[in-house]
Amino acid sequence: MSIHIANAPCSWGVDDPNNPFLPPWQKVLSEASQAGYKSIELGPWSYLPVDPAELRQQLEAHDLSLVAGTLFDDLVSEANFPAMVELTHNICRNLSLVPTASKIHADNIPAPYLVIIDFGNPERAKYAGQSDKAPRLSNADWQRMMQHITSLSQIAWNEYGVRAVIHPHAGGCIEFADELQQLVEDIPHDVAGLCLDTGHLYYSGMDPIPYLSRYWHRIDYLHFKDVNDAVWRDVIARGVDFFAACAEGVMCPIGKGAIDYPAVRAFLAARHYQGWITIEQERDPRDAETSLRDVTASLHYLQSIGF
Repeated sequence: MSIHIANAPCSWGVDDPNNPFLPPWQKVLSEASQAGYKSIELGPWSYLPVDPAELRQQLEAHDLSLVAGTLFDDLVSEANFPAMVELTHNICRNLSLVPTASKIHADNIPAPYLVIIDFGNPERAKYAGQSDKAPRLSNADWQRMMQHITSLSQIAWNEYGVRAVIHPHAGGCIEFADELQQLVEDIPHDVAGLCLDTGHLYYSGMDPIPYLSRYWHRIDYLHFKDVNDAVWRDVIARGVDFFAACAEGVMCPIGKGAIDYPAVRAFLAARHYQGWITIEQERDPRDAETSLRDVTASLHYLQSIGF
């Protein structure tokens, strides 16, 4: 398999660019390179340099490329949509102007990607992983979100050649099995692919391999996480919201948790996957001092089992 493995700033606790505890972006690039990665995601807009010339210089200095940028925000409300359009232009413009990940691939459309994640509904975040309790969107709200995602995906591809991939995410409004099924019915593959995440599938009650198999024809890009099952069961039982659960260590280095990565590797090999995989280990940024150790261990583990 020609599989390429990247990482993302969330492994250093970088999700909210306004969090006062974020590590310096220079540390993230330096440690990603030191750990052996050749590519990284952009992370939240404004965390890494937004000037494309400076961003290019910093990536090249660390022998890194960008595999993807991410929209991680409220995609439901009409009021927030103009900001999402502006952000899509900003992210995709930079992806078109800086070193991006190798385009070696098989059937999937190659990098770079715009990873589209709905997040921002506090009631959904509160009930992450709890399908029986999480409130669902009304049909009108769901259809508005689908229209927004479609429009953003078309901007990314038609204006910048960046492939949009939709990422179901614990605590977002696209999370559970029924929502994933509705998503693929509502948005055709020629508009956007999928970025399925093993950790978020597990967190939300879905065994990763059957769902990777079910939607294989829609997948362009993958995220890998591992989940500490004991912590997961505890936070679900206590009704802890998703990012509080991450601060409690629900995500762990690859190979240390509940997901059977030798089986995932065999699954991908049987399907001749040749695309990109990004490792993530969401955490509180105040715990970022162990990030280098953990992202190194995750990469070495995957390499040890044949990735």
